[in-house]
Amino acid sequence: MIAAQFGTALGFSFFHPFLPLYVRQLGSTTGLGVELLSGLVFSGQAVTMAILSPIWGAVADRYGRKPMVIRASLGSAVTVLLMGLAQSAEQLIGLRIVQGLVSGTISASAALVASVTPREHCGYAMGMLQVGLWSGVAAGPLVGGVLSDLAGFRVTFAVTSLVLLLVAVGVWIGVDEPFVRSQQVQSGTFGFLMDWRRVLSSRWLDFTLALRFLSALGRSTLEPVLPLFVLALAGSVAGVGTSTGLVVGAASVATTATSVWLGRLGDRVGHGRVALASGIGTAIFLGASALAQTVWQLLVLHALAGACVGGLLPSLSALLAEYSKSGDEGCVYGIDSSMTSAGRAVGPLLGAACAFWLSVRMTFAITGLVFVAASALGAFTVCRPSLDHRRSRHAAADLDEKRRLDRQ
Repeated sequence: MIAAQFGTALGFSFFHPFLPLYVRQLGSTTGLGVELLSGLVFSGQAVTMAILSPIWGAVADRYGRKPMVIRASLGSAVTVLLMGLAQSAEQLIGLRIVQGLVSGTISASAALVASVTPREHCGYAMGMLQVGLWSGVAAGPLVGGVLSDLAGFRVTFAVTSLVLLLVAVGVWIGVDEPFVRSQQVQSGTFGFLMDWRRVLSSRWLDFTLALRFLSALGRSTLEPVLPLFVLALAGSVAGVGTSTGLVVGAASVATTATSVWLGRLGDRVGHGRVALASGIGTAIFLGASALAQTVWQLLVLHALAGACVGGLLPSLSALLAEYSKSGDEGCVYGIDSSMTSAGRAVGPLLGAACAFWLSVRMTFAITGLVFVAASALGAFTVCRPSLDHRRSRHAAADLDEKRRLDRQ
């Protein structure tokens, strides 16, 4: 699953950071601006994913998480191939919307791993998944940037489609999921709604999902403007793909380097504390990026922010596992994917609006403020219960469930 996570992130990273440049190349049939179209390219996919992810997650709890990983990989492979054939920015936006309906490989992989990992080791397991994810994100932009500069953007979509197809085949052959349907999963037409209601009745889980929304909002705000900011700092179109790949890749390498260590640190001292410190660091370095005068300054600041993100993401994923019950992983991570997608839907539009009405530099400052808000929420919520208390509570709940099943 770590290898599958790597392949998925690698494939998407071939083209994802360069979508604004692809939009600029395709042009518009409606006369809309590049900033607005770039925001819609990112937000359209995120909106449909936010709507469908909870449903796919509930299906995973009923029929297995492995089929959901394969389904998402194959669906993404087809839609990405078609995106490489788009003739206008509006067609690209439509295909991105369809992609959101069928994708979700990363959240499905997290649900599969969480379902078979002991709760006390979730931080380490999620950190290892982040290694696979961010290793792909680190390598993908650089390779994709060089490939797009040499052969054009359309080639990167074809290569991504092939990689996603290989991921689906690899999971189908190489993963054996020990799936047993939980007794608490509801059946019937309204079973999904009852599952969601049960899962969302946990206050601490709700707080963690809110933090996931803010984290996704902050990270996606820069997506439509980062390549344009690199272009402005470089002062030349030549090699802008490679430069953007270096900036994104440096942040991803830093995230990969810190995710396992900070995930294991969270297992010892509490994931809430790690998430709080990581959120504050991310806010500082992303806010400081607004003052960058060269591409290299932006690269260093982006890498430092990426190192902090390496603690934020696995900590929040581990908290989701700690606050959920065994058998609810698909539902929990489906809702988590929905919240993340909602943040990714709002973020690009916020970034595009800030770049259009204010400036590209102000977008970085506002992104820093988003992470300040996330840190404040974390200070008042996630850090409050102790890790030992959460573990003992879940152990007691699991024991009660076992006794109930034994009586039946």
